[in-house]
Amino acid sequence: MRDFTAEELRKAGIDLRVRTEVTRIDAAPDGTRALTLADGATLHADVVLYAVGRRPNVAALGLDAAGVRLNEHGAIPVDPHFATNVPGIFALGDVRGGLELTPVALAEAMALVDHLFGPLPGQARRAMDYEHIPTAVFTHPPIGTVGLTEAQARARHGAIRVYRSDFRPLKHTLSGRGERTLVKLIVDDASDRVVGLHMVGADAGEIVQGFAVALKCGATKAQFDATLGIHPTSAEEFVTLREVSRN
Repeated sequence: MRDFTAEELRKAGIDLRVRTEVTRIDAAPDGTRALTLADGATLHADVVLYAVGRRPNVAALGLDAAGVRLNEHGAIPVDPHFATNVPGIFALGDVRGGLELTPVALAEAMALVDHLFGPLPGQARRAMDYEHIPTAVFTHPPIGTVGLTEAQARARHGAIRVYRSDFRPLKHTLSGRGERTLVKLIVDDASDRVVGLHMVGADAGEIVQGFAVALKCGATKAQFDATLGIHPTSAEEFVTLREVSRN
């Protein structure tokens, strides 16, 4: 998925350099920025966006005074009910170092509320389930993914089947653009359940969000095959994959 995305980014004219360190950024006389790379090369740009990751923003909370333990990454370790090592202090969301996604933090909060105070009348107690959490990377083209990667699926299930299609969306036969889309299904061979679904292409996040419901419900490849597609869409490729990938 990463290799395919990188290829599409380069086709769009982006100079993508992996494993490249920026050692220095200087203001140039013409108002641009000069970037010095670890290999000695220099790049010039009007604007520099330097995204280097983040650490939990907990330094000003006085956690050390309360005795709350942090891990080596500055995150707060918790038990399955989000309790820290200090009784009565809980942590959830990004500060605990898990999946740094807003819907995950909201779901954790609802699970904690039910754990502490019980569910609302007539409702089941909510619990956090980290299986089949869909997510997207909003590159161009975007990436959408839910479930296991191929490596994770092999480690968990052993025998798997992989279905893959790389195609030019039908609309680009008219536009003449060379953009391509990649879809991939990973199936547990023993149960026929779809355990991973991945896409690179237009509207990947929107499409994968819908298929995430199917994975959450334990849909099988046979059920995917029995579902009629909407033609012409990229999403229909997920229900028309028939050939096991040999790549």
